[in-house]
Amino acid sequence: MPDRIESNTRTVMVLTAFSRVTGLVRDGVLSRVLGANQLTSAFWFAFLIPNLFRRLFGEGALTAAFLPVYAKLRDRDPQQAAQLATLMIAGLMTGLGVLVLLGEAVLFFVSAARNHDDIAIWLMMITLPYMPLVCLAAVLGAMLQVMGRFGPPAAAPLLLNGAIIIAVTTMAWTTTDHEQARLLSVVGAAVAMVVAGLLQVGWMLWSLRDRAGWNWNPLAAMPPLKRVWRTSLPMILGLGVLQLNTFLDGLIASYPVFGSDTILGATYPLDDGTMTIISYAQRLYQFPLGVFAISVATAIYPVLARQSDDERSFTDTLRRGLRMVLFIGVPASVGLALVREPLAACILQGGEFTVDDVHRVGAVLLGYATAIWAYSMNQVFTRSCYAKTDMMTPVRIAMGMVVLNLILNITLIWTPLGETALAWSTAICAILQCLLLLRATGRHVSHPIDATVVATAVRVVVLSAAMGAIVAWSSTWVDTDDDIVGSIVRLAVMVGVGGGVYAVGARMLRMPELRWSLGRR
Repeated sequence: MPDRIESNTRTVMVLTAFSRVTGLVRDGVLSRVLGANQLTSAFWFAFLIPNLFRRLFGEGALTAAFLPVYAKLRDRDPQQAAQLATLMIAGLMTGLGVLVLLGEAVLFFVSAARNHDDIAIWLMMITLPYMPLVCLAAVLGAMLQVMGRFGPPAAAPLLLNGAIIIAVTTMAWTTTDHEQARLLSVVGAAVAMVVAGLLQVGWMLWSLRDRAGWNWNPLAAMPPLKRVWRTSLPMILGLGVLQLNTFLDGLIASYPVFGSDTILGATYPLDDGTMTIISYAQRLYQFPLGVFAISVATAIYPVLARQSDDERSFTDTLRRGLRMVLFIGVPASVGLALVREPLAACILQGGEFTVDDVHRVGAVLLGYATAIWAYSMNQVFTRSCYAKTDMMTPVRIAMGMVVLNLILNITLIWTPLGETALAWSTAICAILQCLLLLRATGRHVSHPIDATVVATAVRVVVLSAAMGAIVAWSSTWVDTDDDIVGSIVRLAVMVGVGGGVYAVGARMLRMPELRWSLGRR
């Protein structure tokens, strides 16, 4: 079973890494063509809306509740599993389809009230149909994961990234008018999202063509569907609050895009480029998180779901997952904090994206980077609770973090932290959430953190501290300008030195996590 976890983790990790790299290329194209301004912030806010629903319905509560029920039915009664999948997808698409139509109507009337000249609202109207498509692709991807097919779901973002890159680069060359080219590029990116959603759904359906065994029998599928909804509905309500928090974060950052530079007579502390800066910083810190931590959690979840009645196997799998995410998460926090500006410059700088914009992204990225290890552990802890069908405990904790995060956000943005407050608030809440989830997991599992996990934590902290000191020293070896070439050289030196030091140290300490990460027994 550990071999299967590591094999699935490698599959997800490699494809996710490739997807994330193309995502960085996408962001680099967008930053250079569009810069950090009101137009770009409007696009990222429009991009936020369907992604919230993807996390809620596609990769969130509904999928988390559906996967263990579907996995057990696949083992016991494949025909009923097919009936469940058919009915659930039909219901999900009907509900989300109606929601899209209502959303489009509301946005149209809001746009009319603003004389149809608000680009942010038009972009939301264009991207809204992506919402049901990405949710459907995520549910179909969960079915593939249960069947041991982790490749297509992990690689699906490649279609989105590729579509946006092609659209933006094509539109940017259609006219010599600078402002017109930027407007066409951002509209092209919005349209490309919907096209990519159609392609993602098509790919998932093609991958399931000989496996799903679609079977329309609502009466037979209703009992397991009720179990899914009984489990997921409270969590959907709770996660709805959590996604509201993400939406409010975006609204706080985007206020100058929709409103003005003042609020209640006071000068607003953020500008119309803040949403863009925050979005790029989030994508940079989510790179190590997505490549490894989420890959481990994704691969481990079906295994935990099947082992939920076998406490010893469940605990062993959980501890192994925690050791793997600690092994990567802690050095990722240290390393990203150190290379934040060279990394941002390599990916984003050029064209419309200036050196000052890079400094802003780096400052925000420092706040996010401090808690990568906590985000990583939260992924595993949350899925362990889900596998035990405890859906509400993580939700209650998340709801508490919503309130705390919102209070910190609206308070700290008025301090000298400014826009970086949004990142520091998120990091503080993630660390507190990790501690609370650990306590919650302890109610289901006896000693989720044993001597082996503690030993791993101690070793990675010591190794990461040594790596950080040497990387900081190595940054003084290269005296380069603040241009793209200089940033690439600095980044290459720092990453090479840091990765080498950490790998050699882990090998000297004979840490098994190094072998697991490399796919060796």
